[in-house]
Amino acid sequence: MSSSAIALITGASRGIGAATARLFAQQGYALGLNYQQDHGAAEALATELRAGGCRCILLQADIGNEAQVLAMFQRLDTELGPLSVLVNNAGILQPQSSISGISAARFAAILQTNVIGTFLCCQQAVQRMRTDLGGQGGAIVNVSSAAAKSGSPHEYIDYAASKGAVDTLTRGLALEVAAQGIRVNAVRPGFIYTDMHAAGGEPGRVDRLKSRIPLGRGGEAIEVAEAIAWLASGAASFTTGSFIDVCGGV
Repeated sequence: MSSSAIALITGASRGIGAATARLFAQQGYALGLNYQQDHGAAEALATELRAGGCRCILLQADIGNEAQVLAMFQRLDTELGPLSVLVNNAGILQPQSSISGISAARFAAILQTNVIGTFLCCQQAVQRMRTDLGGQGGAIVNVSSAAAKSGSPHEYIDYAASKGAVDTLTRGLALEVAAQGIRVNAVRPGFIYTDMHAAGGEPGRVDRLKSRIPLGRGGEAIEVAEAIAWLASGAASFTTGSFIDVCGGV
């Protein structure tokens, strides 16, 4: 990857986002690292990447807030330059529950971040990348979930529904902007060892469920990051509207 390539990674302070940031830094990207709350973790990651020679900036924003997303992209324009790659990784999860325990407010909050937030970031990226508006094209990689296919019954049907929407957005947007030099794809992680499971109330969830995984183990964040990096790269130049399931065969 050219040292001039610029990538924005949302939810970059931990888990899959941080693993992707480290991999992209090794590949020569300049990085916009978005985070919402954990400034300490984001700052530690930025310090680590800068020590390795990566040019990166921190971009605090709630992706579900349109004004904050607009301000984030404007800062990226000013401080780094033209966007080449967007990785929509930020997402939220609420504690495990059956449908009777999921309020409308909870469901709306999940959709606001996971769906509206992804849409808002896609919208801003497309405006900058599309060739008919003077852009140079680019790649968008959305982080969906294997839950989009399983439905995650008795645990996270609201989260699963939000990721189903991300899948449909990915496919539709890919077809809409293909002629503008923009590729849009998604990865669907399965049971991956990240801190997100603690937000769902079960930090050890992957170990509990790994017997269901044909490969016999949980996945690591770097294994998802590798799929993201391929979809973002020129090696995937003829791939758009597609999905990579990183789920051990589930």
